[in-house]
Amino acid sequence: MNTNGQPWTDDVGDLIQAHGGMILHHGNTYYWYGENKGVDNYRNAEGVNMVPFIGISCYTSPDLLTWHHAGIVLSEATDPTNTLTKESICERPKVLYDAERGRFVMWCHYDTPDYKYAGNLVAIADNPTGLFQVQRVLRPNGKESRDMTVYQDGEHTYLIHSSDMNKTLYFSEMTPDLTDCTGFNAKAFVDQEREAPTVFHDGDWYYTITSGCTGWKPNPALFSRSHFLFSNQKLIDNPCVGSRARTTYDGQPTYVLPVNGQYYLMLDHWQRFDLKHSGYSILPIEIHGRDLEIPWTDTPFGGPIQ
Repeated sequence: MNTNGQPWTDDVGDLIQAHGGMILHHGNTYYWYGENKGVDNYRNAEGVNMVPFIGISCYTSPDLLTWHHAGIVLSEATDPTNTLTKESICERPKVLYDAERGRFVMWCHYDTPDYKYAGNLVAIADNPTGLFQVQRVLRPNGKESRDMTVYQDGEHTYLIHSSDMNKTLYFSEMTPDLTDCTGFNAKAFVDQEREAPTVFHDGDWYYTITSGCTGWKPNPALFSRSHFLFSNQKLIDNPCVGSRARTTYDGQPTYVLPVNGQYYLMLDHWQRFDLKHSGYSILPIEIHGRDLEIPWTDTPFGGPIQ
């Protein structure tokens, strides 16, 4: 049984390499996508502590408890544009299902080794386990995109991304085929320096949970709420409680996962100089009226999933 805050293992005992990722429910299966960090750290020519780009992993599960490695679904080998190299930065993968076209679309934060490009990579696949073929690399609407997530709101889908050197969070509308942006965007948290965005909707409220910008050092998460997805968002408070609330339990948000009407916050517990041993947590989000509380639990999901 895996434990929150620790490295997790799959059904054959290997370390799960799915950092910065998300879980997609499609059919009767859950698909966990994330960065594969399964080699030793090194310092690149730009002085950045990192691991070589291996690819984006996918793990499958029928029950969210036992995970099977389905392989690396995005890598240099699946990139006909020859954009990706061992030095590439490809982070925070998020996958959407395009029901109209019956395909899967992956968005990642894409960057050069010096982190100066700050854009996105878009790839598509016919099946959830890939292989994902790179379609394009872009800056959404000409804006920087660093930490990012995606969110579908009815017929509209948005890329939510830190921009302006992490000073601003943008909500950028995607085209109907989910592979580009329409030109519409809206700002939130101007000059608040929020990153690692996550978004969900419950009742009358849209919520975000974000991290502050303190590099690798954990910081207190903050949640916001509004009756509207990308306007009037107001930072409220840290939803974490207890002795390690000020460091978000030594973790950083990566995704909010809905399961049967319950929401769960996925955290990465980064080990800066040993990234392959970075841990994971999945914690239940408690909604009290219009406020959020996320208590610590050693057990993923806080116990048996209802």
